[in-house]
Amino acid sequence: MAKATTIKEAIKKWEDKTGDQAATATEVSLMFQWPPIEKMDNTLATLTNCEKLSLSTNMIEKVTGLNTFKKLRILSLGRNYIKGFTGMEPLGDTLEELWISYNLIEKLKGIHVLRNLKVLYMSNNLVKEWNLLASDYDYLHVTTRHRRYKGTDTPR
Repeated sequence: MAKATTIKEAIKKWEDKTGDQAATATEVSLMFQWPPIEKMDNTLATLTNCEKLSLSTNMIEKVTGLNTFKKLRILSLGRNYIKGFTGMEPLGDTLEELWISYNLIEKLKGIHVLRNLKVLYMSNNLVKEWNLLASDYDYLHVTTRHRRYKGTDTPR
């Protein structure tokens, strides 16, 4: 099998395709890389102006490299191999939407650090207990298994 695409290579491909500079772009899409991205890394720090980052449909297992994101509002990580929310702590004050459907998440442990989260697309994961959302997020819109929930009307 071919060697995985690195974040640096994916950013270069995106810049070549769009003609934009990733460092100044507000929206960067690194989805559907071939070969797929397997690891997020500190190269993401170059995306200093990014408000929406898409890394969906790769083979990412762990969320890392987000320490410098001060403007990120939307993070798309659907269709990867992510098992939890560890690594998203730096986004606690800015992230408003998390698109993380079709992953391997079993527990909501760690989601509470995302204090400004308003939209959570999380269908087709392995979560059985949704009670953590009820007490922490009064205005969160959750989509799971093709159903939508608002505020304290959490999924069962």
